[in-house]
Amino acid sequence: MNDSYGDGTRVVHSVAGKPGEPFGAQPVFASAYHLGGDDFYGRVGNPTWRALEQALGSLEGGECVIFPSGMAALMTLLRSVLSTGDTLVVPSDGYFLTRQVVSEMDVKVVEVPTAGPYPSFEGVRLVLLETPSNPGLDVCDIAALAEEAHAAGALLAVDNTTATPLGQRPLELGADIVVASDSKAVSGHSDVLFGHVTVSSPEIAARVRELRTSNGAIPGPFETWLALRGLATLDLRLARQAENAAAIYELLKGRVDGLRWPGAPEDPAYLVAAQQMRRFNGVLTFELADKAAVDEFLARLKVVSAATSFGGLHSTADRRAQFGDPVPEGLVRFSAGCEDTRDLVADVSQALGLV
Repeated sequence: MNDSYGDGTRVVHSVAGKPGEPFGAQPVFASAYHLGGDDFYGRVGNPTWRALEQALGSLEGGECVIFPSGMAALMTLLRSVLSTGDTLVVPSDGYFLTRQVVSEMDVKVVEVPTAGPYPSFEGVRLVLLETPSNPGLDVCDIAALAEEAHAAGALLAVDNTTATPLGQRPLELGADIVVASDSKAVSGHSDVLFGHVTVSSPEIAARVRELRTSNGAIPGPFETWLALRGLATLDLRLARQAENAAAIYELLKGRVDGLRWPGAPEDPAYLVAAQQMRRFNGVLTFELADKAAVDEFLARLKVVSAATSFGGLHSTADRRAQFGDPVPEGLVRFSAGCEDTRDLVADVSQALGLV
């Protein structure tokens, strides 16, 4: 798809159609194929995989490899580029499970807050960023850090889950690798676990594919089709989610502590976010007094659901401390969905006793 087209056109037409063929790729259920074509065994390749990989790769500007979950994508990436004794830099305020799994690997781990300051990258093999971070929503300068990493001989990867391929293109900013959980906004309907890695290096892509095949970390064709179908409406969903997040931000401004949304000019991350992000999304965070206050807030909600994910059609909220994030007990991660803005604002307002 031509890069001059807008986001909506690109995601709708991310899989090219031909006369007599259906709109969009269909799931191909096969474990074995007649030899002589592109596929020969289901663990190695699948036409539906290639359709989604082509679509995501074209949006991000690299070669994409898909996985059955974001963690499968991350772990395969780490195993493909790291060796025993290597040094890995990870965000201290990013997704908690990332820190947990790398602490069990035979590598030296350096934890750094997303907003910095960052140490020298001399002797580092891989710098892993998460921007905006989850759940804190801090932002770092991808281009500047990529330049520093490359000067030191390190690779730089970006967890782009929160931003999405439409919200941010790390490879264009100098990153070597993008990794993401597509269970969130990319698939967008809370009905599939999925993930992907996109790289600028054909050699790294080949290594990631080899490990996917040998480890069996492969997505099912139906799940792949669900993610591909969801991708087609990503532009529309992000627009409504950002509109709703902006409205919730305005409702809560001055009324709660720790309110964060990188799309707000008042947010500490806004200047860097506006420079490198192409658009904002629906995820924001804020703090209530304590666990009891969050429990009461969640219990009073009628439109918003208590759930531990984000990026879906439904607006959701959860207390992050219960899952191991090093955050205040009353921190709420709020994912604005695609409901009518008026209804969503009214629901949050009544649940917090603002009316």
